Amino acid sequence: MKRMKWLWTAALIFLSACSGNDSSLEAIADRGELRFVTRNGPTTYFLGRDGPEGFDYELARLLARELDVELRVEPMFTLDALFSALDRGEADLAGAGLTLTNQRSTQYAGTRAYAEQSPQIVYKVGERKPRKLEDLVGLNIVVMEGSSHEELLSRLDAESDIELQWTSIAVSDPLRLLMMVNNDEADVAIIDSRDFFIQQNLVPRLEVGFDLAEPREIVWYLPAEAQDSELLAYIDGFLERKAADGTLERLRQRHFYRDDDISRIDSQTFVGSVRRDLKNYQQLIQLVAKEQELPWELLAAISYQESHWDPKATSRTGVRGMMMLTRATAKELGVSDRTDPGESLRGGARYFKNLRRRLPDDIYEPDRSWLALAAYNIGMGHLEDARVLTQRRGGDPHVWEDIMETLPLLEESEHYNSLRHGYARGLEAVRYVQNIRHYYNILQWQSARAKAPKPPQDASELLPDSLRDLQLDAL
Repeated sequence: MKRMKWLWTAALIFLSACSGNDSSLEAIADRGELRFVTRNGPTTYFLGRDGPEGFDYELARLLARELDVELRVEPMFTLDALFSALDRGEADLAGAGLTLTNQRSTQYAGTRAYAEQSPQIVYKVGERKPRKLEDLVGLNIVVMEGSSHEELLSRLDAESDIELQWTSIAVSDPLRLLMMVNNDEADVAIIDSRDFFIQQNLVPRLEVGFDLAEPREIVWYLPAEAQDSELLAYIDGFLERKAADGTLERLRQRHFYRDDDISRIDSQTFVGSVRRDLKNYQQLIQLVAKEQELPWELLAAISYQESHWDPKATSRTGVRGMMMLTRATAKELGVSDRTDPGESLRGGARYFKNLRRRLPDDIYEPDRSWLALAAYNIGMGHLEDARVLTQRRGGDPHVWEDIMETLPLLEESEHYNSLRHGYARGLEAVRYVQNIRHYYNILQWQSARAKAPKPPQDASELLPDSLRDLQLDAL
């Protein structure tokens, strides 16, 4: 009997090992890969121009590199599917901007926090602004199925006399909820602050009514059996080190950039122009960008800032065309007709690349492009003055964030009198670059969404109605 029991135990251990369900450090090393489940979206994981991007993805990639294993990413189409992958032992780690909650903590092992976010009530401008919980009574509220927001609403509903009604939507991308509000399919949506911060540019008519709760911690989750494990301790140590050495802050700056000086009206105008006007020139912009080895979204953003995609545009100073070239610059670039969209785009793209090439070799992307854009606006001489002044003031002349603070000082005599090229409209150059960055981000998110994998479709939905009815009758 003892022998049979021993054999049964050994068989279970063998089957468990064969199934690959062990999420220990040793198993990950033996497997040679870290299995990471996430959701597709701009704050977590998406396919960019040069491959996968996203805050959680990049952080997980650093972890895999430190473990000296490959990172295998599996995007999920619902939050329930993400946690089910942990339940089935098909993932070592789930990272998707997931809030730490009491309910999740009883089912899964959570890491130390690496960020914070607040659940926000988002509404459409023009409708009555909800300012407090009582204002939600009678409204059609939409939340993401399986999210911490469901748990929060249930608790608020139970703890107060207020009766709330909400609909849970089985998606992993909060933009679906935002579009429901934007299209008047729902009154309000509950969205985490990080998601709304990034995606508000795509739905500029939406704003925050109020925060439904205090900021809450964001963590990664591991299977329940990983609690108090060597793997969890290692990941906690990794996150602590990345916070201490500034990596988390650098990732935050890179992925959660937005220029708050750009108004909602500007964003709304741009999104409208994308829908209405970009289709007329997108193929041409993409062709020229490919020829010049530039991201097409960047060339589109520059040409919108210059002319709003109007090939006949003319400024009061005489610059003309899609890329608003001066007569002298056009002649230098071999552009014979500044109002020809193709000629203007090619000339402007070459001019931008020439400026970027002239910058010192130790200025790296993306700062190199932002500085080149500033030079496109005010000239290389004034940009060099700004770099000199930045260094005098203790800043880094290689970094756009520092240059951006210095450029407006070129309008003040106490500064420009000491510089080689004198006065320049530095604040205008800052706004020029920041506008382009803003438009570029919007176009990148839209491109990423177009490339995003689609959720698996129920095969029965593809059947004609008559066949679908027969199928149901057979059941």
